[in-house]
Amino acid sequence: MKNPESHDHGTGFRVLFLSRFMKGVFAMNKNKSRQAQLIRELVKTSSDELQDEELMHMLISEKVSANINEDDEATLGQRAADGVARFAGSWAFIFSFLAVMVLWMIVNTLLASKAFDGYPFILLNLVLSCIAAVQAPLIMMSQNRQEAKDRTRAENDYHVNLKSELIVDDLHRKLDAVLENQKRLTNEVNALKEEISHNRF
Repeated sequence: MKNPESHDHGTGFRVLFLSRFMKGVFAMNKNKSRQAQLIRELVKTSSDELQDEELMHMLISEKVSANINEDDEATLGQRAADGVARFAGSWAFIFSFLAVMVLWMIVNTLLASKAFDGYPFILLNLVLSCIAAVQAPLIMMSQNRQEAKDRTRAENDYHVNLKSELIVDDLHRKLDAVLENQKRLTNEVNALKEEISHNRF
């Protein structure tokens, strides 16, 4: 006579196993669909008729990287802003600026009554204010352009890394399938050898 408790335990174990198996299958299918969607985004296609292998071949042949410096077509104003920002952030600008200020003050002090900008150097203050007023927007323009280039570079790096990750993941799955097939063939060969050895004796 069968024990009802053991029957219930076996049924519960099978239900738990099937539940976990179905969850694993669902997660795997969801991961594959997500992977296929990422590949479609990288190769810029919306076709749902392509198989996984076709998508992977398209991904391998598709070039997702881009040279930011080559694709950058700056206007005359942007190049001028970059030049001003590059020069304003250098020691050459600081030393030349200090030299001009000192020379300005020395010349006007030596000229005394004939000075074109005597003490307290009001014209010099006006020139410095004008330089600061013009320089600040140019530096901000250059910074904004650099931020845009950084965003483009980060997006480019993301696409390259994503492509590499998808290809490595596909190779890993294929290698697992090859190893699994090799184990199956090895088991079949061993079973065949055992059968042959039994038949001999």
